[in-house]
Amino acid sequence: MKKQDKIFVAGHRGMVGSAIVRALQNEGFENILTRTSTEVNLKDQGQVNAFFETEKPDYVFMAAAKVGGIVANNTYRAQFLYENLMIEANVVHASYVHQVKKMLFLGSSCIYPKLAPQPLKEEYLLQGYLEETNEPYAIAKIAGIKMCEAYRDQYGCNFISAMPTNLYGPNDNYDLQNSHVLPALLRKFHSAKLNNDARVEIWGTGKPLREFMHVDDLASACMFLMKSYDEKQFVNVGVGSDVSIKELAEMVAKVVGFTGQLMFNTTKPDGTPRKLMDVSKLHNLGWKHQIELFDGISSVYNSVKDREPFVISA
Repeated sequence: MKKQDKIFVAGHRGMVGSAIVRALQNEGFENILTRTSTEVNLKDQGQVNAFFETEKPDYVFMAAAKVGGIVANNTYRAQFLYENLMIEANVVHASYVHQVKKMLFLGSSCIYPKLAPQPLKEEYLLQGYLEETNEPYAIAKIAGIKMCEAYRDQYGCNFISAMPTNLYGPNDNYDLQNSHVLPALLRKFHSAKLNNDARVEIWGTGKPLREFMHVDDLASACMFLMKSYDEKQFVNVGVGSDVSIKELAEMVAKVVGFTGQLMFNTTKPDGTPRKLMDVSKLHNLGWKHQIELFDGISSVYNSVKDREPFVISA
């Protein structure tokens, strides 16, 4: 990428997209194209084509998606499948038609089989059944990966894919009905502290293991891959270590300063037992994360704790 190139960040208002925009700006890129969903509806093929025809981006970061936690994924199954399929199909195809130099598609670690060996290697894709609660979202993301591969095979497009682990950071979603586990815990513990509650309820047994990466680290990895990686095989992006939900809850409680009881509601689903990414491929390419989990959670909490209630991203 050169400073004069036009770079389209799809989904720039989301947590991932906004982090990529920050990373681009920090490196001096000024020709950054962004559009809100009201300006260009990525689910509408005509609007997407018109945008690409007019703006002719050189590079595309495909960070737009309909996302949510376990409740949202399981409740809005049709929406998660349809909207993500439409968004990625339109952007991938338009990138081909309008001769984008390179596109980076962002997926999710939920693409892997529920009971895949740990840690998750890239070659484990499609080697088993998916986790039921987020199967529609996972299928949509797998379709995006396969679209990038197919357009590379048939048309020679330089379309690459990256699969990030669980993310947190600025512009996260703190809606307790639609958020992921880490922001939900931050909001729960913060509210409990303010209300002097004796306990905080946590879904599940607390035993599942999860890996968490600060979104600024992901943006750094995306910049690295866009500049230096041109292969068909998608790349895992993570930190290479995980914690149990119980350990995470205890860490969040410590950051927030909540000293009450943790109550695990075992009638609620746990989800996948473990989702640790094998990031040896990315490490061998020359990139490694910089932000450790406790430091990252502390930074995020300090940035939002005085805005009550926490800002809920659109």
